[in-house]
Amino acid sequence: MKFLKTFALFLSCSFLFTSCFEDQDDVRVAASIQEIQDFVYRGMDYFYLYKSEVPELAENAFPDDSNYQAYLNSFATPEALFDDLVVEQDRFSFLISDYRALENALNGITLNNGMEFGLVQLQDNGQIFGYVRYVIPNSSAAQQGVERGMLFNRVDGTTFTENNFNDLLSPTSYTIGLAEYDGENINNLEETITLTKQEITENPVYISKVIEEQNQKIGYLMYNGFTSTFDDELNAAFADFKSSGITDLVVDLRYNSGGNIETSNDLASMITGQFQGELFSTQVYNENFDDVERFFNNKISSGATINSLNLNRVYVLTTGSTASASELLISSLMPYIEVIQIGTSTTGKFQGSTTLYDSPDFSRNNVNIGHRYALQPLILKSVNANGFTDYIDGLSPDVEQQEDYFNLGTLGDPEEPLLQTAINQINGGRPFIPSPEQDFISIGESKMNNLNYQRMYVEEIK
Repeated sequence: MKFLKTFALFLSCSFLFTSCFEDQDDVRVAASIQEIQDFVYRGMDYFYLYKSEVPELAENAFPDDSNYQAYLNSFATPEALFDDLVVEQDRFSFLISDYRALENALNGITLNNGMEFGLVQLQDNGQIFGYVRYVIPNSSAAQQGVERGMLFNRVDGTTFTENNFNDLLSPTSYTIGLAEYDGENINNLEETITLTKQEITENPVYISKVIEEQNQKIGYLMYNGFTSTFDDELNAAFADFKSSGITDLVVDLRYNSGGNIETSNDLASMITGQFQGELFSTQVYNENFDDVERFFNNKISSGATINSLNLNRVYVLTTGSTASASELLISSLMPYIEVIQIGTSTTGKFQGSTTLYDSPDFSRNNVNIGHRYALQPLILKSVNANGFTDYIDGLSPDVEQQEDYFNLGTLGDPEEPLLQTAINQINGGRPFIPSPEQDFISIGESKMNNLNYQRMYVEEIK
């Protein structure tokens, strides 16, 4: 028995706390667990990409309402019900008990000390250390002099292990102990740095510059998240590239875990421009929805005209942290222009999600004020113009090159290893070959607990 009819859904509200909704805490009546669970079931039943693989979401799953109510009552919490409805291969759908934190994250607002890092384990001896990838301006890390390439192996005096690093890095304030690598082991340094998390809005346009090498004008963009609230800044960077007359472009997505699908679509249109109106990607939904085609376009979300470069080739820097909307950009450009991928294989996330609220149409309008639960389920998968999708093992590079944790270089500097390789490719030279490394395995990164981590999402479904 099903409780939903076809409808047009618009998730067009701003994700800011003050828009579309007033808290009305003074009239809040707490929703029952079963009421919340009913919302969870209905949302998954209608939108979930893998609906056909979940027996409990089948059309004949519950012959009557009493069976349905008994099913809901068999779970002690909404989280337990949600877990029962998610298929094993789904690594990305989630349920959150307070959607305000999710809305902030999707706008690039996080509780952050500004030190973006990776966590790595040496396979020879099991030692774990963090390495600083970059520092967010005007953050605690920036104020305390944290720099890219610093190593640390302990927090508040406790050395990292496989079981404790998440707990050690979770407090609002903590002190890292710096470290160094002697070729075999990670050793403590005496220096420590205390960092404090605060609410930060991160501009994903981290570096935008023009590099002149051998009479070539090369645009370099380090872009760390597809955050639609910064679309104007992204478009402005391309205006600068265009006015500078660049001949080649390097897009650095090595730490970009994804974001807004529309922004990915727009970035592809900025890189190109000659394919306006042609298919960017097809969004494939479950049986309740028709597939939706997206096209190369000439407007960003604010309505401004896209500054397009009309390039026939682009160089993209990637790592295992490159995910979702970043992979969408690469795969959707591949049928049209030469995409030269440098680095290591990407995450392998080709599915997209949306935010579902407990309201008559699952939008932010007329939301149930009795609770703040929200769903962020996978609802679509992207397919490029050549029918390419399901890249579960990620997108493989054309030029494979690991980042050297002990020689990261300066981001945006022509001698930074990955950028140097791209420049060498542009100029027809030999790729940079890094020194042999020990056997390392990446076990985490600073963004891994962010609610927008490795998300690719749409703000509306029609």
